[in-house]
Amino acid sequence: MGIDWKRKLTSRKFWVAVTALVTMTMMMFGFAESTASQVAAIIMQGATVAAYIIGEGLTDAANASGTTTEGGEQ
Repeated sequence: MGIDWKRKLTSRKFWVAVTALVTMTMMMFGFAESTASQVAAIIMQGATVAAYIIGEGLTDAANASGTTTEGGEQ
């Protein structure tokens, strides 16, 4: 059983966990709180963009193959 990377990369819980890990590690090593906050914002913005791109790609692929998505008609 492998990791479903598409689902993982679009998961808000995954990105919150990554952000928490990175920022807490930064705080442990003595980085300023403002620096950790900026890094957290960058990670979450990057996650939002990644989720949007993956989601749109999956939607486009479904439309190109003629399958329906979320109750849509085809």
